[in-house]
Amino acid sequence: MTREELTHWALGNGWREMAGVLCLTKPSNPAEAIVRLVFKATVATVEVKKPAGKWEKFAATAYAQITMDDEHERPLGLGFEKIPSFSMLMRDNKDRQVFGKFGK
Repeated sequence: MTREELTHWALGNGWREMAGVLCLTKPSNPAEAIVRLVFKATVATVEVKKPAGKWEKFAATAYAQITMDDEHERPLGLGFEKIPSFSMLMRDNKDRQVFGKFGK
């Protein structure tokens, strides 16, 4: 996958751009990012925010090694399958985006 393909997938699945980085936010505090997807020249990195506030690298993979899992509709190789609550967090963020538009 390319950086553009990952960006398109992320924005369509609940991620939002905050400070130039794609992020998933806390359900209780949508202004605070807890997972972020950072793009470098040749690598995509997933970072998770620790309770102390420090970002920790969870996974880093070259774009060429990232593939799309058609069954679960998510990229493989970034460690998303290792996070048990990842799908729920992503769904909460996506629902907040969709239902937030109804109030406008």
